[in-house]
Amino acid sequence: MNIDQLEYILEIAKTRSLSAAANNLYVSVPALSQAVTHLETELEVKLFERSRAGTVPTAEGQALLQRAAVILEKIREFKEEARSFSETLSGELRLAAIPGPMSHLVKTLAGFKRDYPNVRIEVSEMSSQEIIRDLEQHKVDLGLIVLYEDLKHVRDQFEFVKVIDAKLICFLNKSHRLAHQQAVRIEDFHRYPMVLYKEDYLIWFMEQFGRLHGPANVVFTSNNVNAIIGALREEMAFSIGLDYTFRNGSVYEGLTEDMAYKEMEVPSNLPVQLGWVTHRNAAESRILKLFIDRLKLQFLNDT
Repeated sequence: MNIDQLEYILEIAKTRSLSAAANNLYVSVPALSQAVTHLETELEVKLFERSRAGTVPTAEGQALLQRAAVILEKIREFKEEARSFSETLSGELRLAAIPGPMSHLVKTLAGFKRDYPNVRIEVSEMSSQEIIRDLEQHKVDLGLIVLYEDLKHVRDQFEFVKVIDAKLICFLNKSHRLAHQQAVRIEDFHRYPMVLYKEDYLIWFMEQFGRLHGPANVVFTSNNVNAIIGALREEMAFSIGLDYTFRNGSVYEGLTEDMAYKEMEVPSNLPVQLGWVTHRNAAESRILKLFIDRLKLQFLNDT
C-alpha cells in the first residue's frame, strides 16, 4: 500500500469513473485499474463495483475511503509542518571532525543547508583531542572523533555514539617492496621508512608501538596530505591510516589507483570506534537533532 493508491481510490470515488479519474490524475486507465486491483488484493476487500451509475464504492469500500481521506489529510498536515520547519528554522551549528570522515560531513551539510538556509554553519577540521577540548569550552556543538585509549574518559563527560568500528591498515605504492607481502609485520616497521599523518590517534598508536617493539623508522610526520602523497608516489615510504579513510571519498582520493592496502600483523592494532560526540543535553537542540538524524543516514549509505 502506498500514498498514490489512496489518492487513486478517493479520486475514483469522487468521479465515479476510472477514465475521468485517470485523466485527473495524469495516469493511464490500465495503470489506475491495476493499482486498485493490487490494493484490493492486499486488503482482501473489494472496494468498487461497476454499475450503470458508474464505478461506485462497496459498503466496505465506503468505510475504508473515509479512513483513507483521514490518512491523506494527516500526511498533508505532516508535510506542511515539515515545510514550516525548513522555512523558520534558524540558528547556529558548529561542527568539527578529524580529517578522515570530513567527506561524510560535507555531504550531509550540503543537503542540510539546502533545506535549512537560515541555519549558519561553521565547520572545523582538527584532531580528536582538540575536538574534545573545544566541546569542553562550548566552542563546538558536535564532533566526529576516533575513541581510543587516551579518550576513554569522553564517555563519562559527553554523549558518544558509535558509527563504525575502524582498524589501522598500511597503504603504500603498488611498486613498493611491501606490496608483494600478504601483510606488514612488526619488523617491517623497523626495516622500511614510513611517513605519518599528524593525527593524534596515529601518533598515539606509534608511541605505543615504540614502547612495545622499539621505535619505527619514521622519516617524518606532517599534517600536509600532499607531503604524505608525494612520499608514497616516490616509493620513499609507506604509511598507516584507519581503513574507513579509503572508503567513499578520502583525503587520499587522487592516489587510490596507485595504492596497495595491507593488513598489519601487529597485536596492538585493535579496533577503535569512530563516532560523534556531543554534550549530554544536545537532544534539546532541534537543529542538532535534525543534523544528527541526517548524518546517521549518510553514514549508513556510505559504509
